Amino acid sequence: MRFIITLVLIAIAVGVHAQSITTEKLQKKYEESLALFFYNNTLRMINLNEDKEFDELIKDIEKMKFLMIKKDDFGKGDYQKLITDYKAESFEEMMTSRHEGKNFDVYMKDGNKKGMIVTVNDEENLYVLDIVGSVPLNKITKFFTTIDESSEIGKRIRDFTSNDDH
Repeated sequence: MRFIITLVLIAIAVGVHAQSITTEKLQKKYEESLALFFYNNTLRMINLNEDKEFDELIKDIEKMKFLMIKKDDFGKGDYQKLITDYKAESFEEMMTSRHEGKNFDVYMKDGNKKGMIVTVNDEENLYVLDIVGSVPLNKITKFFTTIDESSEIGKRIRDFTSNDDH
């Protein structure tokens, strides 16, 4: 168990290049944001219960960057500019939904490597999942909820949101 947690923390600490220039700029602009990085094998380690459904969700993910920005730091017009910038990179809007008080917007890009951007908005935070690969559209909320409820990742998110310095 400690080995798995150590590997997850190492994967979080090691940066990967996001597929999207917009996500890179967003992270630099909001450098106080929480940024986590995952590869497919790291995501599999999150699955401590060996849930076959979760393994199926992540099978087409090569890597993912997870950003969380507090709304206090994020300007009102910034979201529309963010979406405009993703569209300028050839991401197309695929789906919008609402789940447990959060708004989910999904954008996809085809090419040599399939890409997916998932933005999740709630009252306090903006989450951005920049994925090289894809997650089935009808499983986006399940994927986000599983990551959010992961003991190690959830702890990092709770620590970030409860930190008054941000």
